[in-house]
Order: sequence, then structure tokens, then C-alpha cells
Amino acid sequence: MDDELAEITAFVASIPPFDLLSEPLLGKVVREIDICYLRAGEHLSSADTENPQLYLVRKGALRYLAANEELTGKYCDGDVCSIFCQKENITTPPCTVIVDEDALVYRLDFIALKALLIDAPEAIEFLENSSEQRLQSKKKKLSEDAIVSSSTSHTSVADFYHYPLATISPSASIQDAAIKMTDKEVSCLVVVDEMSQFEPSSDAQLGIITDKDIRRRCVAVGLPISNQVSDIMTLDVATIDIKCSAYDALIAMTSKHIHHLPVTKFGKLEGMVSTTDLINNEEHNAVNMTSIIHKASSISELVRVSKLLKKLQLKLTKLGANADHIGKSISAITMAFTLRLIEMAEQKLGPAPVPYAWLAAGSQARQEQLAHSDQDNALIICDTMKPEDDHWFEELATFVSDGLAECGFIYCPGDIMATNKKWRKPQKKWHQYFDLWVDKPTAKALLNSSVFFDLSTIYGDVSLLENVRQKMLAKTQSSTLFIAHMSANALRSRPPLGFFRDFVLIQDGKHNATLDLKHNGIAPIVDLARIYALSEGIAAVNTVERLTQCSGTQSLTKASAENLIAAYEFLTSVRLEHQGNQLREGQSVDSYIDPKAISKLEREHLKDAFKVIKAMQDYRQSAVI
Repeated sequence: MDDELAEITAFVASIPPFDLLSEPLLGKVVREIDICYLRAGEHLSSADTENPQLYLVRKGALRYLAANEELTGKYCDGDVCSIFCQKENITTPPCTVIVDEDALVYRLDFIALKALLIDAPEAIEFLENSSEQRLQSKKKKLSEDAIVSSSTSHTSVADFYHYPLATISPSASIQDAAIKMTDKEVSCLVVVDEMSQFEPSSDAQLGIITDKDIRRRCVAVGLPISNQVSDIMTLDVATIDIKCSAYDALIAMTSKHIHHLPVTKFGKLEGMVSTTDLINNEEHNAVNMTSIIHKASSISELVRVSKLLKKLQLKLTKLGANADHIGKSISAITMAFTLRLIEMAEQKLGPAPVPYAWLAAGSQARQEQLAHSDQDNALIICDTMKPEDDHWFEELATFVSDGLAECGFIYCPGDIMATNKKWRKPQKKWHQYFDLWVDKPTAKALLNSSVFFDLSTIYGDVSLLENVRQKMLAKTQSSTLFIAHMSANALRSRPPLGFFRDFVLIQDGKHNATLDLKHNGIAPIVDLARIYALSEGIAAVNTVERLTQCSGTQSLTKASAENLIAAYEFLTSVRLEHQGNQLREGQSVDSYIDPKAISKLEREHLKDAFKVIKAMQDYRQSAVI
């Protein structure tokens, strides 16, 4: 091989997707190259649609314009101009490519190239697909990998619940219940109406009795075992639909402090799932951790458990769990820490003077939290509270926030915590807050909006938040001024993608020459999803759920929703992999990634993701204008 051919081969081998090819196949591709020298101002076109051309830019610059003559982007050294080869553009070329600077390019006949790459379908797919299509393909692969290593997020309740359901009449004796549990080797019975025992329905369910109920409410207090089951059964029992995931069962049990959950199918009682079932099913031990947390008797015990969080995140990442699964698992564990601390606080302080709701905000509320994020929390208190009642809630907030801090969840730098009296208010004040933020969207109001429009109830009276949320969504849905200001504020964080040299990197300080995946990649998608949801009056706060529920609405087309979800899942997977490497090295985790630290193909996918975000931001900006 002469020097010039070797140099060309080395160059082509450095560019995705040609870096995937074997050496012999790469050599064949290089022999098909035509070397072209182009003058500034020349046009490249695909007028001959039966003979599309592929261009590799060795030196110089090309720019391409959309059908409306709008500048779409640029190609420079090392870029592949495959715009004329993409399936959707073969018959109707959407753009014009113009030589911006004198250029040296390598041209390939795409039909001949496809014939050469017949045994490398992934390379053809890369060249034929648009940025959006490549992201969708990557998302599919991530989903397939996650399914292989799936756990609670992907396992259906139907895969491990107990059937048939063990039931008993409310008039049966406690002794009868104990005998039936022993005979059937179960630890609980659903109490149903006598007439419905052979075909129980959810309407027939009266309560539940567990072995723990017999110990605590009968034996421990000396109640005769001849008494009726109805004397010790638990009323108002939650249920879960058979189509739900094991994760949904975990969240329901964690939030309600229960260990048994009746399963329904088409509205009828079908079976039972227990925490033991979840523990046996949960290979990554997230359920075990929540169980240990619930049993902790001191903050020092909670601190010891909290040190396992980073190990859990690393383990989940190693096993291929996707970002949605990891975020929900970590969020569920953080919820367990919070619940246990609230219980400890109430044991110390006594019962609350009035009903209240402890709220999580930000990533925890969205169920997108990673190990040891900072705290974002608040309190909504019943309007019947008296001024002197605030002392109790202040002590509660201090106890819980200090406990979370000891467990590694640092205090919020912006003081968005229940310890701040501003975020510890009765329900009527929260109504006023949201009215003010929506009606007068100042810079400070928009900052608060980015946090407090993502709220979920961790403990207490869920109706307190739901009432506020319903009224707030009714306002945001009809407030074009607020949505416009929210959009303008969200568009300030742009993806780090320049027209030249691929990425715009941070150029100073500790994170020099890196990309900030969180603030310039993931956060813009979170912001867009929030805006779409508020525009449509959708109550969901999880980013993927928001995009999914907004899909096909006036705010967001189905295709755009799919593209944003694909970009979000890819960026979060890269972030998790990066943090996994830091955890293995014993370093503090962050979201700053060196593009040189990932493969060339992954860098191309990063560019694809950033292009999707930029396109959606540009569209949103034009809609606002």
C-alpha cells in the first residue's frame, strides 16, 4: 500500500461508521473513493436520485440549507455528508449543500458502497438514517439491553403474584383465620363478603388480616381467638392491577407501609403480592434496602445503609439497567429514608397538630434521582393550622432535613427545603404562590416554577397537593403569557453543539474541555417536557411520562415525542456510564464528560441527540415568537 492510500485509509478508518469495518472491507471501500477538490461557492446536489453520493470531508467546510433556504448546519474536517443517501431524502432531496471554503472531499457512489457493505448492515443503517432515526435505533438497543437485565421496572406483577387468592369471611373467628393461613402456607387473607368468596370482586373486599395483625391485635392484647376477624382486620386496603410493574408494587408498599398488596384483574380480586415476593424477584437488592430502612431504629443505622446507595447505582449500571429503572430505584430508596425519618420525628414530637403533606421536588419528584442528590422538599399544611402550630412543623422539617443530610443528601444550595419557612405553608398560601407565578412570570417566579411544578407527595394527605395541582394546571393550560415566558427561560440552556468542530466545550476551570450533559443536554429536555405538560394540563411529573402523555397533542407531535424520549434516554445512559466509571475509581460523581473518553460512534450519537434538542428548541422558539 503506497503512502497516499495508507493515509486515506487511516483517515476513513477514524470516521464512524467506517471505524466498525474490518481491515479487508475498509480497503475495498477506500479503493472506491474519488478524490474531489471543490471551490467555494460550488453546489453539491443529488439531482440524479438513482445515483446518490456520499461525501467525506477531509479539509474545508460545507454548509447545508433546508428546503426553505434556512441554514441547517455545517460539515467540516472529518464529517460525513450523507444527507443525499438517507432514505427519506432519496426521492425528494430536502436541502442544498454549498461549499463554504475550498474543500478536499472523498466521494463514494452510495449504491456501490451499499453493495460492498452488504455484510455490515449497521454501517448502512447509520448512513441511511437521519439523526432522529439513529437515536430511535439506539433507544431500541438500550431498551433491549435493559430487558435482558430487567428487574422491578420491567417485571410485571403477573409474573410472580400468588394465585388463587386466599380469602376469609369477616364473621369467621380469628382462630379460623390462623388455621387457614397455616393450611394454605400464606401470611395474609383478604376479608371478603360471605356471598363473594367464590368469585371475589374489588367491591366485595372488606379488608385484610395478616399474621402480624393476629400477633399484635389479638395475642399481644389478650383478645380471645374466638372473636371475629372483623375485630382486627385492616380496612381500606390498597390494590394493584395485574398489568402494573413490580416497581409500581414497590412504590405502593413503600408509601403505605404495607407488606401485602391484593392484585386485581378486570376489577376483580385475583391474587396477592408481598414484599417477600419482591425481594425474591429483585435481583439488585433495592427492595432489601427499603426493607432495612423501614426497620432502622436510629439515624446512625440509616447512615450506614445510605453508604450502599452509590454501590447500588454502580451495580445497576453494570448490569445494564436503564436510566429510568435506576432513577426510580434510587428515588424509591430516598423516599424510604424520608418516610423513616418522618416516622422518627413523629415519635419524638408527637402527632401532627393538623394534617399535612411532605413533598419532594425536582429529580426525586420526577423519579429521576441518582445517588446522594441534594435535597428539594417542602410542606403543604392544612388551612386549619394555627400560628403556634408552625413550631411543630419547623421541628419536623429540621429533624428530617438534618437526617437526610447525615445520610448524604446534601442541603439544597438554593434553600428549597421545608426548613425554609417560605416553603412550609398552609394550602391557601400555596394556591397564592402558584397564582402569582403564573399570572406574573418574573425571573424569580420562573426559577421557582422549574422546581415547584415538579412535586410529589411523599407522606401525608395527598389531597393537599392534588387540589393545588388541579387548580394550577387549569391556569397554566390557558395562560399563553406564562407558557411563553417559561419557554423563553428554558431556551437559555442550549445543547453544546456548534456548527464547526462538533461540540462547544467548556473552556475554563476544573471541567475544561468537557460537555455538561446535565445542564446542556438532559435539563433542556426536562424543561421542554414540563412546558408541554403544563400547556396540556397534564399532571405527570416524570419526564418520559410527560412526553408520552403529551405525544400527539397540539403541543407535541408523536414523532417529536419519540425523538425527545430517545435523546433523553441516550443522554442519561451516557451520564450513568460516566458516573459508573467515576464510582469505580472512588471519585465524586458529576455530569461533565470528555468527548474523547467515549467511542467515536457514541460521539456521533451525542451529536444526534443534541441536534434533536436544538431542533425542538428552535421550533419552540419560533412558536413563542
